[in-house]
Amino acid sequence: MLEALREEVYRANMALPANRLAVWSGGNVSGRDPATGLIVIKPSGVLFEELAPDNMAVIDIDGNIVEATLGPSTDTASHLSIYRHRPDINGVVHTHSGYATAFAAIGKPIPACLTAIADEFGAAIPCGPYVRIGDKEIGETIVRHIGASTAILMRQHGVFTIGVTVKKALKSAVMVEDVARTVWLALQMGEVEELPAEEIAANYDRYQHRYGTFLASKL
Repeated sequence: MLEALREEVYRANMALPANRLAVWSGGNVSGRDPATGLIVIKPSGVLFEELAPDNMAVIDIDGNIVEATLGPSTDTASHLSIYRHRPDINGVVHTHSGYATAFAAIGKPIPACLTAIADEFGAAIPCGPYVRIGDKEIGETIVRHIGASTAILMRQHGVFTIGVTVKKALKSAVMVEDVARTVWLALQMGEVEELPAEEIAANYDRYQHRYGTFLASKL
């Protein structure tokens, strides 16, 4: 069942090691089918090279297995909690990507000091408090602290990103690691300065609503 969503979630999971966002069996991606409300998620503890569309787990919003050959991710409760509280979200990604998780390790947000951060996230990337993994509390904490951003660092844990689609959640995961690396490099040379709020808002509006839509005749 949900063949297309299984394929999409499988490909998104495979994009994690391809973009150096995950190693071994760490990290996971899930997607929700808006029509049925069912969720497809990576199975627990399976190496990326052993993944396939057919071994993605299908579960309902209460975590009941609908169709699976392997148990769903140990982060399933976190994903489900996000979906319960955010009906606008249909994709969730969790990684321990190196540079972004380094900020999480010391409990620091990634400041909105680059236009790339303003473009994609519209604010500093927040850092939520430490929460023990494995239950719904992580998801509830994410919802409380993520604000309007599509990415959040969880202190001493890792990165969660959300999106209206699986692809958009994956893009946020790729982008948060990219900007974290750049900000870390900048911090080796000195302090960084956040963009003014009006510049953050202007860049976010341009990128989210007009980027890629200009006609050539208007350039």
